[in-house]
Amino acid sequence: RVRSPYSTMARRSTTPPCLAAAFLVLLLLLLLLQLAVISTIQTVLVVDALSHSPPPMSARGPSRFFLDTASTDEWSDLLPLGIFHGITTNPTILERDNIPCTVESVQSLARKALALTDEFMCQSWGGSDDDLMYEIGMELSSIDRRRIVIKCPVTAAGTRAAARLVRSGVRVCLTACYNKNQALVAAGCGAEYIAPYLGRMTDVGRDGLSECRSMQSIVTGMGSSTRILVASIRKVDDMSTLASSGCDTFTFSPEIARAMFEEELTDIAAKDFEDSAIRNKGTKLK
Repeated sequence: RVRSPYSTMARRSTTPPCLAAAFLVLLLLLLLLQLAVISTIQTVLVVDALSHSPPPMSARGPSRFFLDTASTDEWSDLLPLGIFHGITTNPTILERDNIPCTVESVQSLARKALALTDEFMCQSWGGSDDDLMYEIGMELSSIDRRRIVIKCPVTAAGTRAAARLVRSGVRVCLTACYNKNQALVAAGCGAEYIAPYLGRMTDVGRDGLSECRSMQSIVTGMGSSTRILVASIRKVDDMSTLASSGCDTFTFSPEIARAMFEEELTDIAAKDFEDSAIRNKGTKLK
């Protein structure tokens, strides 16, 4: 009987059942290990995100407070209060805090800010050259388009740049706002924020509080999601007045932040509580 060479090759190439089963078990173990690694990474990312997250929305509501300074010393002192959603800057603030107004310098500042909080606002520049303002805005936001907001002045050139940034997926704040009609511009171009200068309006004899209230009514009436980011705040009482009228987004200086905690009666009550705890065999913390 003559054996076919093909039948011999077929028998030799057949994998024994035990080896095939072992191979399948190995593949299953590798798959389970991969899933475990992915699950661990996701857990770490979630925990890290939660550690930098603001209070739950149910507690804070839709309100957003921003700390208006580029001083990292002030960030270290005031951000632990837990009341701030983010940080705002502009070229004037950068100059005051001795930070160069360059793309590289602002990006470096943004990285530091975003390690501590959820949002960073910085202003583009370019004067009447909206192409340049757009290009700088794109560069500034490139490191994190989800959490960096680019500010543009609510001029014609600034609005042209802002509209292009919005179409390119960049979050935008129109700034240097001095009258309620400019809220129409912000809503029209799709800006996420518009920043009226409350204190500066009052300085030139305008009713800043009334203008801010009207801006809030305008965006609400238009069904726009644009936020009225009240800036140039000189008194905490002005924030309380506007908050009672529906404004929920404010940026303010370190001085105003500290003024929010200036209440003599609260200090007296807190001392009374501490004294009672010590008298009642409490332990004074070092």
